[in-house]
Amino acid sequence: MNKKTVKDLNVNGKKVLVRCDFNVPFDENKNITDNTRIVAALPTIKYLLENNAKVILCSHLGRPKGEFNMKYSLEPVSVELSKQLGMEVKLAKDVVGESAKELAENLKEGEVMLLENVRFDSREEQNDDSLSKEFASLAELYVNDAFGAAHRAHSSTAGVAKYLPSACGFLIEKELRVLGGALENPQRPFVAILGGKKVSDKIGVIDSLLDKVDTLLIGGGMAYTFFKAQGYGVGDSICELDKLDLATSLLEKAKQKGVKLLLPVDNKVGKEFSENTESMTVKSSEIPDGWQGFDIGPETIKLYQEELRQAKTVLWNGPIGVFEFEQFAVGTVEIAKTLAELDDCTTIIGGGDSAAAVAKAGLSDKMTHISTGGGASLEFIEGKVLPGIDCLENK
Repeated sequence: MNKKTVKDLNVNGKKVLVRCDFNVPFDENKNITDNTRIVAALPTIKYLLENNAKVILCSHLGRPKGEFNMKYSLEPVSVELSKQLGMEVKLAKDVVGESAKELAENLKEGEVMLLENVRFDSREEQNDDSLSKEFASLAELYVNDAFGAAHRAHSSTAGVAKYLPSACGFLIEKELRVLGGALENPQRPFVAILGGKKVSDKIGVIDSLLDKVDTLLIGGGMAYTFFKAQGYGVGDSICELDKLDLATSLLEKAKQKGVKLLLPVDNKVGKEFSENTESMTVKSSEIPDGWQGFDIGPETIKLYQEELRQAKTVLWNGPIGVFEFEQFAVGTVEIAKTLAELDDCTTIIGGGDSAAAVAKAGLSDKMTHISTGGGASLEFIEGKVLPGIDCLENK
């Protein structure tokens, strides 16, 4: 980790622009339903306030498509932040306009403000230089702590770093330390669990992990493409027929690398995609026509648990079944419980749906690290350059 962190900057009395990831879900009454991302940003914000900085926060929320749409206003975020910090967090009425400038101008040491949703400005997602300069003109230093948006080169995540001294916040620092450490120098056995719907979404990840892990456990919808590639019938299960050669070549690569690649041996199948559909458990080679696979079966759960109990490092990305439906959440929940029970093992959850599944099982605090960025952590695992981190100054 050779990037400067916020501790490498002299922030005393300085205006610091901090890019956070406050892309949180909320209900129709604008009540935030999961404040994880806000809580994750607090250590960096508190550090800056305690060190007499003048803090200007910014973030995106949803996809307002470059125009003001109050449905995506950060107002609920400013309310929640004020509550968490025990002080008023003033919200600008615009991104870099009159209101933002005036609030920034009058900001005192130990005070904090929030710009309105950066994606209300159409230049943000184009990484437009003129917007980057306007962001920079509000502050004297730039800190990026939005790991969830680090794989995007936008004005507030990358462009602005050209014009201000920059560093990463504590959240990005932790992501790089834990994820990076696991990938570069893992304690072994290193086991990865990959779920999710499609092989095509995870090609780069599987490919990259086959160079690093001892064991790879496959679950979720992508398993059915592997079954089909081996000549099994998959009924009406999700299956990428154009990816069968790819699945075969990944199985081959695993063999060459000496990686144990395990596929489900049994599956819980249902008649249709609904909560209370009729279901049964069948062997992987015996999925009948008219049925589709929605979860791993009990034999597979046991098999996977055995592998996990020997592990010293586990990386999990993507749910193992349709965990939104109670009867098909068993595999995902059992895997989460097994990880929660492991002593002396680094357990890393790669953001997105896996993080949601662990939270739903009430086991988040039992994991070593839950990544805050689904897409960003996948690209990081693949070994891609993340523009929001690449742009920051080296130590």
